[in-house]
Amino acid sequence: MKKILLLGSGGREYTMAWKISKSLIPHHLFIAPGNGGTDAYGKNLPFGYNDFESIIHFVTSEKIDLVIVGPEEPLVNGLADELSHIGVPVCGPNKAGAILEGSKVYAKQFMSESGIPTAAYRSFSANQIDEAKEFLKQIDPPYVIKADGLAAGKGVLICQSLEEAFSALDDVIKIKKFGSAGNQVVIEQFLRGTEFSVFIATDGDRYVLLPEAKDYKRVGEGDTGLNTGGMGAVSPVPFFDEELRTKVIQRIIEPTLAGLKQRGVTYRGFIFFGLMNVDGNPYVIEYNCRLGDPETEVILPRLDEDFLQLCFDVALGNIVENRQAHVLQKHAATVMLVSGGYPEAYAKGFPITLPEVLEENILLIHAGTLRKDNQILTNGGRVLSVTAFDHSLQEALNKSYNTIEKIHFQQMYFRRDIGYEFM
Repeated sequence: MKKILLLGSGGREYTMAWKISKSLIPHHLFIAPGNGGTDAYGKNLPFGYNDFESIIHFVTSEKIDLVIVGPEEPLVNGLADELSHIGVPVCGPNKAGAILEGSKVYAKQFMSESGIPTAAYRSFSANQIDEAKEFLKQIDPPYVIKADGLAAGKGVLICQSLEEAFSALDDVIKIKKFGSAGNQVVIEQFLRGTEFSVFIATDGDRYVLLPEAKDYKRVGEGDTGLNTGGMGAVSPVPFFDEELRTKVIQRIIEPTLAGLKQRGVTYRGFIFFGLMNVDGNPYVIEYNCRLGDPETEVILPRLDEDFLQLCFDVALGNIVENRQAHVLQKHAATVMLVSGGYPEAYAKGFPITLPEVLEENILLIHAGTLRKDNQILTNGGRVLSVTAFDHSLQEALNKSYNTIEKIHFQQMYFRRDIGYEFM
């Protein structure tokens, strides 16, 4: 009986726990800290994913066989290194690999040195704000300003005017809108195209290409309003044809893995490539050192194989050459239900009414929820998501939205136009 520790508390980790529950490998699953729904698949633990001391004590005392890390922060902070030192296999990269997400400046330098297509850019430190403003004057709008460090998916600001860009720079560097993440900024060329996401699982030598996805980051319909962690996602992506897939593999995935090897990095985990399709050519917007959220909510339901076995293969270096993922030829769509006010201030603690019975091929995913006195309460900005899969994207979306009609909590909000450009 294998003992598995899954770290995280969101919709991504709920989906991972659900998928692990279907594994043919006999296992006990622990989730730290989990949420109001993850206890259906394992035991929630009373410590967080950044509490390294408690994590190390638990994996040692319980003789954990595998740690699967959901969020980026513990990876960027070196959790995989600490666990590896005590002989615990980890599905998640070491600090030297996770810096691809931990530093936008490092990632841009890495892409430039590895010949990976990305937007032209310059980086500036906190004492170079005047030089940054001079650089902005020399380029055309819109202006893309990125905080260097982790900012919970909200550290990218797209400004339509020079005045707005100056104000955004002040917010990031002077007012510290994103805390220490804004000690350096990247200003880059705005790429016109359609965003999409590609994911691989790699053991440092070989990799498996997972289902692709497209997420919707803006809070408002028609992709308006503030950036969020993600308001919904769809998979597959209709324009991700064989030609574009080949370009992504040859121009981005393989040079990224080669670049890591050249730097002596053994990367064992997931890489999430945030890409822009510019006239049929892929450009990297960003790297993430883990699976996406809400993308995980559509790619794992389409993955027709044992996810826990895949995580073991990643952590132990057992991915075979040219391994292909088994993928269901169905469309998946997920819609996020969020608290009113998100991504800014919002209230928590509202009771949630859920449907007693779900249709076939519907997955109700807990994200920011809490179970208290046998009741499920709101406990975050992104509260729940509803994933449905069917033979067409339209049918999958219809199922998601029909299910949402049966869910209620105070100040509930969701976008009604997920997948709109493919309809």
